[in-house]
Amino acid sequence: MIAERFEDEEKWLAEGIAGIQHNAFFMHRALDEDNLRDALKYSAQMLSELRTSRLSPHKYYELYMRAFDELRRLEIFFKDERRHGVAIADLYELVQHAGNILPRLYLLCTVGSAYLRSKDAPVRDVLKDLVEMCRAVQHPIRGLFLRSYLSQVSKDKLPDIGHEDEEGESKDVMVAVEFVLQNFTEMNKLWVRLQLQHQGPSRIREKREKERNELRDLVGKNLHVLSQIEGVNLEMYKDIVLPSVLEQVVNCNDELAQFYLMECIIQVFPDEYHLQTLETLLGACPQLQPTVDIKTVLSQLMDRLSNYAASNTEVLPEFLQVEAFAKLSTAIGRVIEAQADMPIVGAIALHVSLLTFTLRVHPDRFDYVDQVLGSCVKKLSGKPKLDDSRATKQVVALLSAPLDKYNDIVTALTLSNYPRVMDHLDHETNKVMAMVIIQSIMKNNTCISTADKVEVLFELIKGLIVDLDGTIVEEVDEEDFNEEQNSVARLIHMFHNDEPEEMFKIICTVKKHIMSGGPRRLPFTVPSLIFSALRLIRQLHGQDGDIVGEEVPTTPKKIFQLLNEIIEALSSVSSPELALRLYLQCAEAANDCDLEPVAYEFFTQAFVLYEEEIADSKAQVTAIHLIIGSLQRMNVFGVENRDTLTHKATGYSAKLLKKPDQCRAVYACSHLFWVDDQDGIKDGERVLLCLKRALRIANAAQQMANVARGSSGPVTLFVEILNKYIYYFEKGNPQITSATIQGLIELITTEMQSDSASALPASDAFFTSTLRYIQFQKQKGGILGEKYDPIKV
Repeated sequence: MIAERFEDEEKWLAEGIAGIQHNAFFMHRALDEDNLRDALKYSAQMLSELRTSRLSPHKYYELYMRAFDELRRLEIFFKDERRHGVAIADLYELVQHAGNILPRLYLLCTVGSAYLRSKDAPVRDVLKDLVEMCRAVQHPIRGLFLRSYLSQVSKDKLPDIGHEDEEGESKDVMVAVEFVLQNFTEMNKLWVRLQLQHQGPSRIREKREKERNELRDLVGKNLHVLSQIEGVNLEMYKDIVLPSVLEQVVNCNDELAQFYLMECIIQVFPDEYHLQTLETLLGACPQLQPTVDIKTVLSQLMDRLSNYAASNTEVLPEFLQVEAFAKLSTAIGRVIEAQADMPIVGAIALHVSLLTFTLRVHPDRFDYVDQVLGSCVKKLSGKPKLDDSRATKQVVALLSAPLDKYNDIVTALTLSNYPRVMDHLDHETNKVMAMVIIQSIMKNNTCISTADKVEVLFELIKGLIVDLDGTIVEEVDEEDFNEEQNSVARLIHMFHNDEPEEMFKIICTVKKHIMSGGPRRLPFTVPSLIFSALRLIRQLHGQDGDIVGEEVPTTPKKIFQLLNEIIEALSSVSSPELALRLYLQCAEAANDCDLEPVAYEFFTQAFVLYEEEIADSKAQVTAIHLIIGSLQRMNVFGVENRDTLTHKATGYSAKLLKKPDQCRAVYACSHLFWVDDQDGIKDGERVLLCLKRALRIANAAQQMANVARGSSGPVTLFVEILNKYIYYFEKGNPQITSATIQGLIELITTEMQSDSASALPASDAFFTSTLRYIQFQKQKGGILGEKYDPIKV
């Protein structure tokens, strides 16, 4: 049925166009012959084709445009009185004798255009006559196109500033304004009536609604014409134009018309006019139909005003003078109240637009920003967590706007309603917003310098710190979880204050929050906190920690006690290797502060962890080397404490599971007895004991390999020990002689030449390089070269 209707319309349109072309041909011939009678006759017949009611608005427009093009030529003929020999006033009367009303009015408008230009009659009378006569056509489509034609042919003849009649200039402008307003009013009534005439099945209504939407520009052009009249100053716009247009908009009670016309008003008239008439324009919004998309209208208005302010900073005082923010905020509240069934996403979108406006126009008014957020909180209060993805995106946009504007989270932290808005987000979106906040801090390198601000910040990002809404951490994607926690760890390094007391408060605040994060989060966040505290300890180094006063000052001892608590908590959540590393870091910091008991305690805790918690053989190897390396750098210990710890380290080294690991750990222990500093320990005998013990272990490893695989295995361990001998030989250890090194070289050579030895290219290359080094030193000469002379390679 629809296809048949479409085919019929095409046929009717083709017939109409053919009729116009046929009569236009004879009209052209009459015009060429200056034959007024025939020109009027054929033009009337041509315009009769526009009397059809069978075409849709789209097809009727095609037909109208064919006739419009022909009427332009006819208008040129009417203007030239010499060609037709009839006075324009008489011609104006003559065309009114056309038989049908529609052709008669089109001809009347065409002659009226020439009549206006000639100024043979008062402009007011002609315009009033034309606009009143057009009332005769009440068919919506035909009437709309007729009045559109009237507007089109008259717009460049309307009286305006600079009109030839210098007297009564303002009065002449009023004539133009009244004419356009009356034509606009009548056209809008016809446009609305078009909808009322087509009530019926929903499919038909939707089709008519679409067709009607295509005609909206015919109505909107009147407002454009009004905006182009230079004589319409602010006073006239405020007192006459805007109230008249808004009255028509409100009274038409039509959703489509109200939305489109409000859009037109905002788009066509100057920004300055909107600013000065803001109260009047906003006052109409709550009176519109509840189904009108008022949030889009208000958003467009605020966008225009904020762009106006951004493009010209000199107008900013005017915004304050007219109290633009207060009026917009009140209007939004009234609209939300009037439209009780407005979706939550619409209400939030309005607040986003208002916040954007505020940040662009009043960026220094934090109270305005907080007021917008508070209004949003009020709208969201009493409702469950947002589960609408569109509403959630709007809230994220609302919260992101201050960050993007100020590039400073510290400013956002001063907004009391900021965290209250975040509370209404679901857990996942809360985490997304928390990541946005952290990324903003990292991008702008923002330093958070007080404990109070840190407290507020952690309240904002609590979705990353603790599990909200009973969320099970195990259900979270591993990669996403790691990224989130690494971001929190980086964030902790952005907390800093040069005042030790305040910095200690910050550390305590961070500890309070991250310690509630659960066993999966602590390994990510604790190290950052530990190193922040160690940085503070080194800052305090040199201060007297025993000052007595009303308030106990922050001292390294006090901070070390706190660190001990934190690492104990970490070691209890299956992260012993990390806890051991942190104990060793704290021990080194205590060493820098000359706090021997504290350093000893941290080493004790590290050894306890090694004994009780670290069972994996590879982890043990890594841990013992870390212990040896840290202990070697310590210079705070007395003889007794150092011997105790050194004995522990060497003992654990010799108890590793694999012989090669034992060997390497034991010869590493030799460095505990030879510290290459000016005041460092240099016990050559104990160094030699460690190296000899390493040789025995290496020999045992060779024998075990021989039993297990039928060969003595590679000699890599012997070569490594040889390099240690060479190191101490060069450092001047009296217990390491050239004869000792010579003997070890011969031992390795013998092992490598043995038939039972398994060849390993890496071992051979290592040994060859070592011999080459000795040869190089001999050739180099000097004191060191003389020491190497007895060694034969």
